[in-house]
Amino acid sequence: MITRGLDVNAVELVVSDGTTGLPTVIQKKLPSAQQQRCITHKVRGITRYLTYKELPNTNENEQHVGLSAAKAVRREQIESDAYAIFNAPNYEAASVLLADFQHKWNLTEPKAVRIFTRDINLCFTFYQFNSSLHSHIRTTNHLERLFREFRTKTDEIGAFPHETCCLTLFFLFYQRDHAKHNRSFLAKTS
Repeated sequence: MITRGLDVNAVELVVSDGTTGLPTVIQKKLPSAQQQRCITHKVRGITRYLTYKELPNTNENEQHVGLSAAKAVRREQIESDAYAIFNAPNYEAASVLLADFQHKWNLTEPKAVRIFTRDINLCFTFYQFNSSLHSHIRTTNHLERLFREFRTKTDEIGAFPHETCCLTLFFLFYQRDHAKHNRSFLAKTS
């Protein structure tokens, strides 16, 4: 992107998954940029480290529940609590919810809490930007969806006669996606 003319000083934010080499690249190549860790990847990562200690064997109605149902409830509860942190209106409120999350889950799911809270401040970078942008810049989902749609379309087309055709299609996909976000943003602000 730099060789194609990207102004490295204009880049303010890079949203990414948990790729380990990216912070070094951002520091070296994009001096004005901050990193925002994708909250969706961060929350989904919790489930790999759940130990499911002390699972209840009954639900709120005192009915017996099986092991798989109890695990599903635990997963849903911890993910819901984690997403609530990032839905807070500001950094201060998010910090309070994070402390509550740690207090609530640290005894039963210490490994998951430790992994989730590692580098958690990278997930709070979006709070430094205008709140109207938060839902767009705290996750990589928008970009991943654009790439998935583009791959689907290129699979339908098959082979491109030359690189310009492929770049033209990508440009048109990007323009359409940009127009959708502009309409959505204008609808929210009016």
